[in-house]
Amino acid sequence: MDLLNDYKGEPKELFEKWFEHAKKIGIEKPEKFYLASLGLDDFPQVRTVLFKGFVDNCFSFYTNYQSHKAKELAENPNVSALFYWLKDDMDHQIRVCGSVRKMSKEKSEEYFHSRPRGSQIGAWASPQSEKISSREDLDKKVQDLEERFAGKDIPLPEFWGGYLIEAKSFEFMILRKDRLHDRFLYKMLDGVWQRERLAP
Repeated sequence: MDLLNDYKGEPKELFEKWFEHAKKIGIEKPEKFYLASLGLDDFPQVRTVLFKGFVDNCFSFYTNYQSHKAKELAENPNVSALFYWLKDDMDHQIRVCGSVRKMSKEKSEEYFHSRPRGSQIGAWASPQSEKISSREDLDKKVQDLEERFAGKDIPLPEFWGGYLIEAKSFEFMILRKDRLHDRFLYKMLDGVWQRERLAP
């Protein structure tokens, strides 16, 4: 699948074509990507999160607003995201740089209620990134919440919701033999995406 060299459209559309192809050929969890931010200690931090589709033309993901990464994003909203897909005819990488903002509560709530009930309970139970005493205490908290919400809809926690990444640049790369990769950078300039080829 080589949609890169002669592609004339916008980078978001190219991302969607690659993403759909990754799903079509059966790549496991094609929505998985690596999110890098600047830690509060000035060390770069990276973790795996899940892309949950475009919202308002931005990449979306969800997390606990009291987690380490949320605290980092509150201090510095600039992030990098890396998608990498390898299978059959596909050896593709996409890097996205941009800035994040919180999603509206209404859209976070809509997504929260689409999740499996166990995941909704998990969002309430886990004080993400904080020290906990034992697995048993976490399991007990889950059990208590299951009893608390038995037969009821589970509300969106105030401390949980979505983020939107507004892309400032995209870098697409098709990995090829002898490291002679095809690599293109898209950057926004005066409201228009500019494309340039980079050396591999």
